[in-house]
Order: sequence, then C-alpha cells, then structure tokens
Amino acid sequence: MRAALAAARRRPAGLVFAVALSAYVAAVFHRSSLGVTGVDAADRFHINASTLATFTVAQLAVYAAMQVPVGALLDRFGSRRLLLTGGALMVAGQLCFAVATDVRLAVAARVLVGLGDATTFISVLRIVAFWFPGRRNPLLVQLTATLGQLGAVLGAVPLVALLHHAGWTPAFLTAAAVGATVLLLVLVVVRDTSHAEHLAAAPDLATVRRQLAAAWAQPGTRLGLWTHFVTQFSGSVFALLWGYPFLVQGEGLSPTAAASLLTLMTLAALVSGPVIAHLCARHPFRRSVMVFTITAGTAAVWAVVLAWPGRAPHWLLVTLVVVLAVNGPGSIIGFDYARTFNPVHRIGSATGIVNVGGFVASIALVLAVGVVLDLATPAGRSTPPLDAFRWAFAVQYLLWGLGAVQVLRYRNAARRRYAAERAAAAPVPAAA
Repeated sequence: MRAALAAARRRPAGLVFAVALSAYVAAVFHRSSLGVTGVDAADRFHINASTLATFTVAQLAVYAAMQVPVGALLDRFGSRRLLLTGGALMVAGQLCFAVATDVRLAVAARVLVGLGDATTFISVLRIVAFWFPGRRNPLLVQLTATLGQLGAVLGAVPLVALLHHAGWTPAFLTAAAVGATVLLLVLVVVRDTSHAEHLAAAPDLATVRRQLAAAWAQPGTRLGLWTHFVTQFSGSVFALLWGYPFLVQGEGLSPTAAASLLTLMTLAALVSGPVIAHLCARHPFRRSVMVFTITAGTAAVWAVVLAWPGRAPHWLLVTLVVVLAVNGPGSIIGFDYARTFNPVHRIGSATGIVNVGGFVASIALVLAVGVVLDLATPAGRSTPPLDAFRWAFAVQYLLWGLGAVQVLRYRNAARRRYAAERAAAAPVPAAA
C-alpha cells in the first residue's frame, strides 16, 4: 500500500486525468463507430432498418443494464481495475466486429463493446472526485464529457475514409489497435487516488448494497437520472445510429457532408460544455431551468425540421446538429446532481444510477425509429423516404413529455428534502 501511495503521489493529477480521459475518448470512438458505418453494415450483413437497430440496441441495453452493477463495483474495486477491464472488452468487441460476417457474431461484438463502455465514463468521474477539489468538479466533469466526444470525431470522417479506402476488416482492426494502445497507457499511468485514506481495503458487499440503496433513496439522485433521461437521448441516437442515415437517405446529403455535420455536432459540444459547467457552478439553484431550456429548444428545432416542406435547407440542418450538440453537456447536469446530493464514498453508485436514464431513453428511441422506418417505407423500396424518417423521429415527443414530468416531480421532492434538512440544521448539498 505504501509503495502504491508513493507512486500515486509522484504522478501529477493532470497526467492521471489526461490518460483516464483518453480511455473515455477511446470508449466514445468504439461506441460511435457503428453510427457512421450503419449503411455499410446494412449492406455487409444484408439486413433491414429494424435488424440494424438491434446492433445499437444490444450495445446500449448492455450499457444501461450494467450501470448500477458497475457503480457498485466501482465503489468496491476502484477506477483503474474497471478501466482496464472495460478497455479489454472493447478491444475484443472491435476485433470480433472486424471479422464478423454473421449477424449473431456482429451483435455479440456490439455487446462486448457495450460492456466495456459501461465501465468507462463513471470510472473517470470517480477519478475526478478523488484527485481534484470539489470546486473544480463541475468543470472537469463537463470537460470529460465534452472532450470525450473527440472520440466521435475519430469515429466520423477518419473512420469513414478508412472504411471506404481499405474496407471493413482493416477499418475495425485499426479501431481495435487504437483501443489497445490506450489500454496500455491506463495500465502504466492511472491510479485510483493519491490519498492514503482511500487506499484502505475495499468495502464489503453488504456495505456496497447499503450505499446503493442510500443513493437511490436520495431524491437528488433520481432527479439526476431523469435529467439525464430527458436531455441525452435525442443527440445520442442521432450520433450513434440514425442521424447518418437520416442525413444521407432522407435529406439527400453525400456521405462526406453527413459525416462533416456529425463532426460539427461534436465540435459544438466541445464549446457548449464549459459554458454549461460554468452556469452550473455559478447558479446551482437554476440547474433545472437549464434542463428545461435545453429540452424545449431541442424539441422546437426538431419540430421545424420535421415540418419543413421537402428536404430541409443546409442552414436548418446545421442548426439542428448544433442544438443537438448541447444535449450531451446538458445531460451531464444529472451527474452534478449525483455529486452534490451524495457523499464521495457512494459517488460510484449514485453516478451509475444517473447514467441509466439517458441510455434507457436512447434504447427506446433506437428501437422505435427502426420499427417506424420499416412500417413507413413502401414495399419494394430499399431505402426509407424522408416522410418515413419524419414519422420515426416524431416518437421523441413522447419521451420528452415523460422526462419533463419526472424532472419536475423529483426537483420538487429534492427541494422538499433540502428544506427539511435546512430546518433541522443539517449539512446539505446545493439545491436543484
């Protein structure tokens, strides 16, 4: 233990964070690699839209299902072990995807990617919590989420270019090699903490279960879950799977133009993330106002795109991707709720609970879009028409309505808990 502590103290916090962040960049790269190759995947495996959706659903379903268990494991075993395990699983998944010609093996490959991805983001957030003071947490969490989207940039134009130049197998073997390189860096550099008090023995399973139950019982944790639910799914599904086919098949853009718009979406997220972090730190009592503003703005722009007669003009599609870019940073407000309403020893459990929200909504939307596209595509036509995409993306309004009601419900519950604790003169976190 002493040797581990001495080694950790010699590592600058910034270096540990940078390497952990690179693990998340790689995870986003692996996660989004299917989004821009969906059309090629449909051709390679000879599948329709509904079957293609099962690739992403399998990946996201495993991710969402593992968040609570991973949160508990994170509090028990620490970030380093989970980052290494997750990185190895994602490399294995990309290797399988590179050589797969059968749909079942391809789905299994995406399941491995989802399993590995599930361990990564919340592990990096725990490193931030243990290596940096609390006042810097909102900014660093937003930087983690937004800079992590550089992985989506790597998964857009470069991966598409490599796929079209070298073919399917070399492209995904390269993706696996990128993951293996990052895995080696994590092994060499990352440690869980530089503080001796946190190098004690891992808590037993009974303690972990109590921490998980306490995190769930906190209304602020559930406020974070529904915040993540309502703000994340639209941008996530657009980037992960259906945005590229919508732009190419529905709106008639070239593959390069569509990939460029997805890259613009990522760059816009990089700009908006620090702004939202600053607003959260400066106005903690107005975080839910930001959540409702982001949700309403996204729904409004989608309404204009879906109602536009004929194909949308380029400026409107640019507006859409810029607004969708704010969804990712907006969903990170949910993790800020988890941090401020829970003590640090159960941050993994609380973060895992929050992270379920957006991915459950994304799974529902991915499936719904695939089903509606198949139903609305005329028989004998190989690609969905624009009207089919319009009906499919209209499903989002059901999810926005549910999420907004639940955010309002748990915001009020969190405020009541806050008021009661203030009345009892107990230490309390920042309000919603």
